[in-house]
Amino acid sequence: MAIYLGIETSCDETAAAIVADGRQILSNCLFSQIDLHKKFGGVVPEVAAREHLEVINEIINLAISQAGINPKDLSGIACTAGPGLIGTLLVGFSAAKALSFAWDIPLIAIDHLIAHVCANYLETDLEPPFLALLVSGGHSQLMHFTDFTQAKIIGQTIDDAAGEAYDKVARLLGLSYPGGPIIDKLAKSGDKTRFPFPQALVKGFDFSFSGVKTAVLRCLEKLEKPWPIEDIAASFQAAVIGALVKKTLQAQEYTNAPKIVLAGGVAANSYLKEQMLALANVPVVFPTAQLCTDNAAMVAAAAYFEQVGGQGNKDTHLQVYSRSFEEQS
Repeated sequence: MAIYLGIETSCDETAAAIVADGRQILSNCLFSQIDLHKKFGGVVPEVAAREHLEVINEIINLAISQAGINPKDLSGIACTAGPGLIGTLLVGFSAAKALSFAWDIPLIAIDHLIAHVCANYLETDLEPPFLALLVSGGHSQLMHFTDFTQAKIIGQTIDDAAGEAYDKVARLLGLSYPGGPIIDKLAKSGDKTRFPFPQALVKGFDFSFSGVKTAVLRCLEKLEKPWPIEDIAASFQAAVIGALVKKTLQAQEYTNAPKIVLAGGVAANSYLKEQMLALANVPVVFPTAQLCTDNAAMVAAAAYFEQVGGQGNKDTHLQVYSRSFEEQS
């Protein structure tokens, strides 16, 4: 049995988890900073990094204790290297490097985006190939997986990510952070046809969500208060989810992928899952709500599949990075 400790500190959640053989969750511990950042309307990097420093050791110890293992049982330590906030990434990465050295076990640096997709391997028997739609606060991508951790990006947002658009529209409506769950809830009782917000015409399989955000702003400027917030939320969500589903189905047909996999925080959106399940001609897979958002179990799972069951060498000379490699090139 290959057992990995996963550590995740890419943004505003401090997380540690123990996963066996890339599938079985032995523990999954998380400290969220959402309440801390609500008053700012978003994550403040320096505040987030300081908070990670306060709790990282406690969260790691809790994960090991709840799993009922000894550090000598570990096959390796996995930590998120990026993309993410440099200051917060360094907290988790430094802790992982120190433990790797102290316990003399391999350190595996994990890409945050790949890890989100790997959340779908946990407590399931999912295997590639498949088409993954990764949608979160910072990223929106279509990825064709031909191996467990090997993927080709065939489409992505050219401006705002879907989750970012949700947060910005929530702010326009006077709603709290994070905006995604609140808008999803309000939309359930709204009329999604009342405001025909546009879907951007982008070539290929790329997305664009800045235009629909601006359309909501212009709509609010013309409306008298009190605003019909439920109808605005439902109409906005219909435009965003409509674009995501349309491009995903086109990409699935193009790649002939036998399955569609959802990943990232927005994968917990009820309307996205409803529409994808209703319109896709292939099976649609998505994680539980707890595994959609940032967590460490997905990081440990990614390490297992990258190391092919725990094979690999210790490397303490790796670096964190703020943007994906596609964005840097």
